[in-house]
Amino acid sequence: MSDTGDRRQFFRESFRSIMKPVAEFLTERMNLEEPVRRTLLRPPGAIPEAEFLDVCYRCGNCVEDCPADAIKLFGSTDDNLNRTPIIDPDIGACVVCDELACMKACPSGALQLVDSPADIRMGLAVVDHSVCVRTTGEDCTECITLCPMGESAIHLDAAGQVEVLDPGCVGCGVCQFHCPTQPKAITVAPR
Repeated sequence: MSDTGDRRQFFRESFRSIMKPVAEFLTERMNLEEPVRRTLLRPPGAIPEAEFLDVCYRCGNCVEDCPADAIKLFGSTDDNLNRTPIIDPDIGACVVCDELACMKACPSGALQLVDSPADIRMGLAVVDHSVCVRTTGEDCTECITLCPMGESAIHLDAAGQVEVLDPGCVGCGVCQFHCPTQPKAITVAPR
């Protein structure tokens, strides 16, 4: 065999030895299950999720008109979800503004105008009493005091524990945003 043939063989074998672990790694990664998707909290007035994804223009009008700067465009590798409006109560909460600005700004109908803020059904707050500082004797009422819907949505029950009322809670996320615990003692589950 000539020197040229030996070199080609050497480079072929070297390339295979380098690429084999890479190929095995990629094969393993491709067989992993897709991570569980977190349910997204949509802005007030959002129609059911399947319809929402079909109807939403992803224009960002609701983001621009939100007076609380609570609505963000979701960044996703899934084209169906990418650039759709969401609210992440850990970053910013809907304040249930009087003007219902996001709904009025939506040109597609993905966000439907409701008759009053009390008719909003974004989600429902859920309390984890094992995390709530009230169980250790602290007199925290941030979630109640700051709720834009007031005691028609959240209050202290007869035992002094935080109780979320349904109907009443609109799922705006103010309680989650202001909860002082980590992890949060109160979180909003999208409806």
